[in-house]
Amino acid sequence: MNMRTSIKFNNQGKVYRLEVKQFLPISLKEAWKFFSNPVNLKELTPANLRMNVLSGADAKMYTGQIIQYSVSPLPMFNTVWVTEITYVKEESAFVDEQRYGPYSFWHHKHFFKEVEGGVEVRDVVDYVPPLGLLGRIVNPLIVKPRLLKIFKFREEVLNKMFL
Repeated sequence: MNMRTSIKFNNQGKVYRLEVKQFLPISLKEAWKFFSNPVNLKELTPANLRMNVLSGADAKMYTGQIIQYSVSPLPMFNTVWVTEITYVKEESAFVDEQRYGPYSFWHHKHFFKEVEGGVEVRDVVDYVPPLGLLGRIVNPLIVKPRLLKIFKFREEVLNKMFL
């Protein structure tokens, strides 16, 4: 990871938190344009997850927008992931929340801040793995490492695109 990227994981009881920061040497306007387009999520997701947008990404992002994806979080397991955009502040932040999908709970905040030489992109993901106690047991073994791998992939793709 470059020196301006950090990943932090906190366990808050049954809800886990992942915080990721990345510096990109682009304008705030350019960062917002890229990240607020749900179609671009596929580019930032490892191919083995087979993520595809099914519906809801044909309009500019807005509060209340419902987006459906197909995703394969585990080999031989495909599911539909339905998220709702619950908050949008142009060129500043947006929030997506899972309505149906692979987690028991998923709340993902995206923040954008203009900094010297570019923009800081910060993500805060609060989640609960599925399957109750079993999900909490496998979180450090499967879920957490997979999320870290996804965000590491995203970092590498963004660095190639914008550095």
